[in-house]
Amino acid sequence: MVYELRCYTLKPGKMPEYLKAAETIGRPARGQNYGVNHGYWTAEFGALNQIWHLWKYDSYEERTRLRGELAKHKPWTEGYVPVIRPLIERQDLRLMNPVVDIRPDDGTTGNIYELRVYRCNMGGAVQYGKDFKEVQAAREKYSPIWGAWTGEFPQPNEWIHLWRYKNLQERFEARGAAMKDPAWQAYLAKGPEKLQAMHSTLLLPTNYSPLK
Repeated sequence: MVYELRCYTLKPGKMPEYLKAAETIGRPARGQNYGVNHGYWTAEFGALNQIWHLWKYDSYEERTRLRGELAKHKPWTEGYVPVIRPLIERQDLRLMNPVVDIRPDDGTTGNIYELRVYRCNMGGAVQYGKDFKEVQAAREKYSPIWGAWTGEFPQPNEWIHLWRYKNLQERFEARGAAMKDPAWQAYLAKGPEKLQAMHSTLLLPTNYSPLK
C-alpha cells in the first residue's frame, strides 16, 4: 500500500474557480478509478491558496499504471487539466508508507483536520512510527488519529500524521489533556533528538471530499 499526498498552491484569487472545476469536472472524470481519493481540503492557516488531496494505491507499480491510464483519459486530459493548469502556481507531492492506515469515512460532517509534518534526522521517521504505535492507544483517549505515515519521496525522513477534530476548541482541549498523560509525556520526551523541524496545517474539507 502506498499513499500520495498532493499540495497545489494556487495563484491568488483563483481558489473559487479551481474548486468549481474540481467538483464539477475533475472529480466526476477521475472518480475512484485511478487511485482512491480519501480527502480533499483547503488550507486555512499558514500558507494560503493551497489545495491538499490524499490518494491511496495498492503499490507503487499500481500508481504508475493508473496514472498512465489517467493520462489517456480524455475527460481528464482535455476536459479538466486545461481548465486548472492556468490556476496553479506550484505542485508538490509526497509518496508515503502507512504506519496507521487511513480511517474510512464514518459519515460525520463539519470536522476540521490537522496535518502535522515533522522533518526528522536520518532514521528518525521510522523510529517515530515505532514509538507512536506503542503509545497510540493512550493518545487516542483524547482524539483519534486519522492516518500516519513515513515519507518515501521526495523526503524520506518525514513523520506525517493527520488528526480530526469537530472544531478548534476540541483540538485545544484534546491536546491539553494529552499533554498531561504520562504515557504521552514519555513519548514526547523522545522527540527532540529525532527532529529538525515541525509544521502544522489546518485543513478544511471541500464539498467533494470523502472525509468531511
